[in-house]
Amino acid sequence: MSILAKVRKKRGYLLSYHRLLHGISPALLAAYDEFYTQFTLTGRALTPVQKETVWIALIAATRARVGTIHLKRAVQAGMGKDAIADALALAAVCESLDALAFSEDAFPQWTDQSRLVKRYLRAFDAARGRTRPALAEIAAVVAQAGRRDAAGMEIHLVRAFKRGAKRAQIAEALSYVLLHCGGPTMVHAMECWLKLVRKRKVPAPY
Repeated sequence: MSILAKVRKKRGYLLSYHRLLHGISPALLAAYDEFYTQFTLTGRALTPVQKETVWIALIAATRARVGTIHLKRAVQAGMGKDAIADALALAAVCESLDALAFSEDAFPQWTDQSRLVKRYLRAFDAARGRTRPALAEIAAVVAQAGRRDAAGMEIHLVRAFKRGAKRAQIAEALSYVLLHCGGPTMVHAMECWLKLVRKRKVPAPY
């Protein structure tokens, strides 16, 4: 069986860049496919539902229409439309932090960060619906990382650990940013995590 056929059988589809990689070198596509398998299909610290909750928040936060495979996998994992809507709501409320950051900068005479963040977190906790608190925070860490929102990522990384998230869970979830958004965005995300480590606010990533 050709590597293209193996990729199609494993995923149920072929993307244009799969054919591109194959055209460059079948070995390159094979290496990429194994990379992808290790990143997204191999079970580690996150359950299938936890994994797809994170992915849904990330693809919504980054407006990735091609990410529908994760909606299908969410259904296969047992997520219903309410659980999917909760994951999407997490991405939506993460974006609201931009409006509050603007307000703090534009209207400093009438605003302050602590009050704005308090209201943001109130909205966040309402938006998560039935998503468990620790998982909601992990998904928000990844969504904010994908958006390169350092302030948002730092808020949720601290809360994720406080709400019981494990380092291995956060590390696995954050690794999706590398596959989805590329190396520079992943470097930015790691810098945010390490910055909090230096401040002794969270455990180290490794």
